[in-house]
Amino acid sequence: MKINYLFLLLLLSFIVSACNPQPPIEQTKSTPVAVAETIIPTEEQIPDKTCQFVLGFDAWEPYQYVDVGERVAGLDIELVAAVVKGMGCQLTYQQGTWVELLMALKQGDVDILLGASKTEAREEFALFSDAYRMEEFSLYIRKGDKVRAGYKTLSEFIQKGSRIGIVEDYFYGPDVSMLLDSAETSKYFVSAIMGELNVARLLDEDIDGYFEDSFVGAALLRRKALSNYIVAHGITIQTGNAYVMFSQKSVTQEQLSDFNTQLAEVKNSEIYQNILDKYSY
Repeated sequence: MKINYLFLLLLLSFIVSACNPQPPIEQTKSTPVAVAETIIPTEEQIPDKTCQFVLGFDAWEPYQYVDVGERVAGLDIELVAAVVKGMGCQLTYQQGTWVELLMALKQGDVDILLGASKTEAREEFALFSDAYRMEEFSLYIRKGDKVRAGYKTLSEFIQKGSRIGIVEDYFYGPDVSMLLDSAETSKYFVSAIMGELNVARLLDEDIDGYFEDSFVGAALLRRKALSNYIVAHGITIQTGNAYVMFSQKSVTQEQLSDFNTQLAEVKNSEIYQNILDKYSY
């Protein structure tokens, strides 16, 4: 009798469960997070949680890169981080190619890009900080290329039919822009999505030279041990000031003004020179 009673209870429980099914468990993808030491900040050190920026960066050593400790580092990174800290804000990072990040900035998915040049086209979708450093590009050629090493100017380089590698959407100054806008001379420029692709193309003799930031180019040759294969030609281009670029869709004029105020303070402090000295070669 006890057995039958227990059986009836189990059967009744099963029927009730069937009439009230539980919603399915939603499957979620886990996101790995880095484990760090817990540091309890003072009240003055707690950033405003509403002030957070997504900083987009591509591999551009020594200005912005991921170091051996998997930390985002570089001259530009440290400088902007110091400025943003002075604003009481936080940074998160998103890595990608320059072309991808530029599109993300237009859409408001990325708030900040570094090392930018100011152009009319970019001012249609971006805000620009005050200048924070100067930029210079050098032309690099294969070592032992005596013919092209003898060219004195960029015009001569182009007139002799040499092909030059550039990075898509980089600004190389007004003189190069004029050459790119001309149907007669634009055919001598070959675009790449990143600078290291130009290095490979030069070694494969698909191009005869490439432009790269002078500081970046020298660091790249040392890091890749390519000094016996690639050298700076001697032709350089001054492209003017470098700016921090902000998305118009996600950053306000008030935040930009605050950034510029903090930038001026950083540039007039020891922090600025210490960062420059750290990354000088």
